[in-house]
Amino acid sequence: MHLSTVETLLEYRVREPSHFCFNLEAAHWPGQVIVSEELVVDPPLPRRAFGEGDSGNRFFRFDAPPGVVTVAYKADVEVHGEPVAGDLAEAPAGALPDALLRDLLPTRYCESDVLCGFARAEFGHLPPGLARVRHIVDWVHRHMAYRPGSTTSSTTAREALEQRAGVCRDFAHVAITFCRALNIPARLVAGYVWFDEPPQDFHAIFEAWLGGRWVLFDPTGMAPVDRLVRTGTGRDAKDVAFCTSFGAVELARKLVTVLEHDPRGGTAAPAPLATGLVAA
Repeated sequence: MHLSTVETLLEYRVREPSHFCFNLEAAHWPGQVIVSEELVVDPPLPRRAFGEGDSGNRFFRFDAPPGVVTVAYKADVEVHGEPVAGDLAEAPAGALPDALLRDLLPTRYCESDVLCGFARAEFGHLPPGLARVRHIVDWVHRHMAYRPGSTTSSTTAREALEQRAGVCRDFAHVAITFCRALNIPARLVAGYVWFDEPPQDFHAIFEAWLGGRWVLFDPTGMAPVDRLVRTGTGRDAKDVAFCTSFGAVELARKLVTVLEHDPRGGTAAPAPLATGLVAA
């Protein structure tokens, strides 16, 4: 069990009447217990919360007038990791549950149909199962450079692969694309986790369906996956964006902090408050 304190502060400059939808609260997810949490929107605008199927994703939305809007969220969350057996098998497409078929299909950011030939040439000869997915993860880690600013919110897996660089969401998108091209269901997972560098931010990893369960992987190698505080699960980044805005909106400040606590008491890995500050 790992206990983390996560905190987010977002400041927006709203140029015209706009609408916001956020997905930054800790998800309602098996193995994840929200001990306490607080959400503050300033000014205190009327907002509506809703969930999304069995994903555990939690959204809230509101209308905002022109001016400055800040959203602050803080939570203490217990994450209970589940050990992974080393012999997990892939399932034939015909044996997959109906709900998982969508996690085999190409999406806007994961063009598994376009990269199918590449994926099959590179990984198709490997024995199916957990070891093959780990090989994909290792390949992405070795062949792509983690380079903040090298991609944008519209960069796809194919584009990130062509330039062999990106950030965490690009690493995850490429790995997801390779898995789907090999008929392995895969999806994006977003959340909070502590890591040494770069500065703290939301983090994206992925999970693949193996042995009748979802298994987490992080192609960046930046942090242990069993410590991630999950906020969103979806087919790609568009499903788990921390904010979707409709209108003339500018992100002026983003501050993300994560503090991991030693189960025996005390703090195991403090994240300095200023390190997550980004000026837009």
